[in-house]
Amino acid sequence: MTKSELISEVAAKTGMTKKESDTAVNAVIDAIISALASGEKVQIVGFGTFEVKTRAEHVGRNPYTGEPMTIAASKHVTFSAGKTLKETLKSSSGK
Repeated sequence: MTKSELISEVAAKTGMTKKESDTAVNAVIDAIISALASGEKVQIVGFGTFEVKTRAEHVGRNPYTGEPMTIAASKHVTFSAGKTLKETLKSSSGK
């Protein structure tokens, strides 16, 4: 599903116009991004949790030469599915 498909789906389910849905979807995405950028965890009950985690600096290998190289520390976003989402996916896998 693309962002524009999500906007259309929100419009269809809420009765909002596509322009209003676009504003709403963008506001939700912006709020999640802002919270994650400030180090907050975002929990949406029934859906899941977004969280920023830090990967420590570590030694890896250059895939072309095999030489050891230092990989810098970095931040990444993780998502953990909530109970309702997991159960929905589990029950839909039997179809």
